[in-house]
Amino acid sequence: MERVGRRRWRIAALLGLGVLVNYMDRVNLSVSHDALHQSFAISDVTFGYLLSAYNFTYCLCQLPMGVVLDKFGVKRVGRVSTFLWSIASFAAAIANSVPAFFGARFLLGIGESPIFPSNAKAIGHWFPRHERSFATALFDSAAKFSSAIGVPLIGILLLHVGWRMSFAFTGLISLIYFVLFTTIYREPEEDARLTPEEWAHIHSQHTSTEVLHEKGFQFTLPQLLMQPKVIGLSLGVCAYNYVFYLLLTWLPTYLSQSLGIDLLHSFLYTGFPWLVATAVDLAVGGWFVDWLIHRGVHPGKLRIGVLIIGMIFGLGILGAAPAHTAASALFWITISLAGLSAAAPIVWSAPSLIAPRANVATVGGIVNFSGQLAAITAPIVTGYLVARTHSFASAFVVAGVCLAVGTLSYATLLRSVEPMKAHRAG
Repeated sequence: MERVGRRRWRIAALLGLGVLVNYMDRVNLSVSHDALHQSFAISDVTFGYLLSAYNFTYCLCQLPMGVVLDKFGVKRVGRVSTFLWSIASFAAAIANSVPAFFGARFLLGIGESPIFPSNAKAIGHWFPRHERSFATALFDSAAKFSSAIGVPLIGILLLHVGWRMSFAFTGLISLIYFVLFTTIYREPEEDARLTPEEWAHIHSQHTSTEVLHEKGFQFTLPQLLMQPKVIGLSLGVCAYNYVFYLLLTWLPTYLSQSLGIDLLHSFLYTGFPWLVATAVDLAVGGWFVDWLIHRGVHPGKLRIGVLIIGMIFGLGILGAAPAHTAASALFWITISLAGLSAAAPIVWSAPSLIAPRANVATVGGIVNFSGQLAAITAPIVTGYLVARTHSFASAFVVAGVCLAVGTLSYATLLRSVEPMKAHRAG
């Protein structure tokens, strides 16, 4: 790799840093349950809606954002979005009412809406197919690592200086990232530091189908919405995101309320399953998949196998339903997150692997739109279930049912992670 340059890996690291900052903005709210209850006297149901507020606008922006990204590119859209999400965090820090807080979260959803479709598009531009799993894992694992370090860090900050300063802190680091992204990110054809050797490496090992995709073959939006691979991938991501956002938003409260752990230790314990998820994301979904592909394993079959096996491990969330101790609950939650994390890099690299280049961000938007429907639903449904039953058991069962449906969708509709047949645009 050294002889052809490493510019592409610096770009992947930049994208990963963006996701790390992005998710700190998201988890900030999940650790603020008690503080916001004291400030605004909100109930669990209202808190569930507040947790989902970000996802409402994030979801609504996905389909148009995919089209916008394919038209204007990652660089221009990324600069606008990173600035907006910085402003949203500062707005939350000065919110003086529940409606104002909702407004800040709505703005955050708009600002962060391009992040995964744009990263999928950027990885497709910057990496050959056989390196995309690990490149994708670098930014996807950052979402898990952000929770691993973000929940304890922001939780401790909240306990010492208050929730307003914790939101101001995430606003500051978001603004710093905006400067870094604006300074560093370029498309490959615009980057003066990209060597001819690395350019040739990026475009190596293209399949004949991908070469056709590069030459202008593409689908219309209605055609994409009817593709079995797009439908299967979208349903699977919907199931994945249901569990992911259930744990991202409610895990500290679950450990504190249901298992009687004090607030500080609930923040610290929350980091463990996310830390394991980070390691599995990089090691299995990223490095191991690329390693097997390099050694001749069929890429399409390997990727679908990892997706299905990862989702089956994700069903470990059901083990947390009857758990009465922190050790038991964290064991099953860790198993679930590890399985889902092994599959996650395949999920987010899939748009660049199945779609024509001109459609990558649009497919990413479709898939992320589906996932965000679950991200909206999970915190709200969990809030209602907890308020009604005073337990998280039924919430975990609902999550398990979603995963079972998602697994079947991968197996019967997506079937393999390989390019769709394209027609010439015209």
